[in-house]
Amino acid sequence: MSKTRLRNLWFDVHKWIGLLLAVLIIPLSLTGSALVWHDWLDARVNPERYAVSGAATLPASRYVEAARAVLAPGEQVVSLRYPEHGDGPVMVSAAPAKAGTAAGPPRRTNVYLDGATARVLDKAGSREGLVQVLHVLHGSLMVPGMGRQIVGWIGVAMLVSSLTGLWLWWPLTGSFARGFRWKRRPQFDANLHHQLGFWICIPLAMLSFTGAWISFPAFFGPMVGEKPPQRPAPAPALAQPVQQVDTVVAKAGGQPVSIAWPTGKSPVWKIGLERGEAEVADATGAVAIKPPKPETIARTMRRWHDGTGMGPLWQVVIFLGGIIPAVLSITGITMWVNSRKWRKRPTRRVAPAE
Repeated sequence: MSKTRLRNLWFDVHKWIGLLLAVLIIPLSLTGSALVWHDWLDARVNPERYAVSGAATLPASRYVEAARAVLAPGEQVVSLRYPEHGDGPVMVSAAPAKAGTAAGPPRRTNVYLDGATARVLDKAGSREGLVQVLHVLHGSLMVPGMGRQIVGWIGVAMLVSSLTGLWLWWPLTGSFARGFRWKRRPQFDANLHHQLGFWICIPLAMLSFTGAWISFPAFFGPMVGEKPPQRPAPAPALAQPVQQVDTVVAKAGGQPVSIAWPTGKSPVWKIGLERGEAEVADATGAVAIKPPKPETIARTMRRWHDGTGMGPLWQVVIFLGGIIPAVLSITGITMWVNSRKWRKRPTRRVAPAE
């Protein structure tokens, strides 16, 4: 295959990926950008739940007692999470009286409390609110069952689009620097598409690849010797635990980050610490200290994708990696529309000389 025919092939692949999937790529990209600063966005949308008056210094039982006062009959506390870096509300989560059958994470009622006073600041379902809608839209396009796989295949398509876009950007003749010229085309949208596409193609390829990895852990995991994560059905918490939550926290030692209540399948309290985890058997009170879990490739892929713990510069790159593809989708459509208009123009015939 000649170089020209190969270039035309990559152009067709790049064009039709953008045109056919634009309606899906745009919401995925924009929601990904918004979720980079999840906590900041949540605080802007729900300022009442972040109106804390001080640090979380009260016993855990105080938060549990305050949360239970606003829970519906039958709802049962299953976990407690302290604010990261001491800034924000304490969150107590409760499971409904009757477990749901819908796919995805189990439904929870989250109660947000002021850490200094245990005053209830807000109560909301785990699938309610703008930020949660953005999570569901980005993770599954709100499609039950197959949504996660659809998002994964879109990630594969965006990876191909990134690489073919770089191929098409590369100048056919002359030096590499020719690709940076603004007026490679007469149209503004075409020049904008070429320039933005070059600068974002590598970050976008990374985000697309890591997104596909997250969507297909059973496929990618064995390639690096990792088993896909097991997601057993959630079990109800014990109705009457033997141990008291304050006693469990004292036995664990250290500053707790989270507390998970014992269940019928796993009758142990799990206390997340700043480093590692402590498990306290509910029946006997025996304590087992678990060291921090080693970083897995799957976890690294997720951190690269969402920017957790990667610093502000990386998060800015991810943010732009969501905004710019949306712009590229729009300019790609306008370029295609303009090309069709140009082809439909009647050719001017030159009158013969007299």
